[in-house]
Amino acid sequence: MIGYLRGEVIYLYTDYVLLDVHGVGYRVFIANSTRQKLRLHERAQLFTYTSVREDAIILYGFATQEEYDLFLQLLSVSGIGPKVALGILSSITVEGLCRAIQNKQASVLTKLPGIGKKSAERLILELKDKVAFDGGEQELLTIENEADAGDDMVAEAMAALQSLGYTQAEIAPIIRKTAKYKTTEAIIKASLKLLSHM
Repeated sequence: MIGYLRGEVIYLYTDYVLLDVHGVGYRVFIANSTRQKLRLHERAQLFTYTSVREDAIILYGFATQEEYDLFLQLLSVSGIGPKVALGILSSITVEGLCRAIQNKQASVLTKLPGIGKKSAERLILELKDKVAFDGGEQELLTIENEADAGDDMVAEAMAALQSLGYTQAEIAPIIRKTAKYKTTEAIIKASLKLLSHM
């Protein structure tokens, strides 16, 4: 089992990176949050998980131990494989996911790729006593700490802004200022206006 890889980022794609480790190029699949921390032709270290299938051996990499640990927790849930787990981590922060599970916010979880109502219920049931996050190094705004379980406007606005290419780090301070608006459209419009002046 490969615990981590340290090497130069040779190619950086949407969902994977090619890491040159002493002349050997490793293809490592990554979440968006990890991708944002990588730079072409710079050295990087990734915590890795090796998925062994009949037809392939696939590496998944994570910039932080917290992401790696949560990935393993997600894999322990029935019906969630590596691709779905990576998709989840690409769509929400570690803190956001832990908080949604601890607070039993199924409405937040069902917005994640590959997660339906039953999967969300399994995540809550199987992980609510296993996941914890104290905020630590991440102070990024997440879907649920600005919106109540029944209020999806902020979540929808954040998803729309991310689809336009903005990162959570860019969106966080803006959403705090615009969450007072009464419709999703108004939040998005006001956020785009503020983002254009950054």
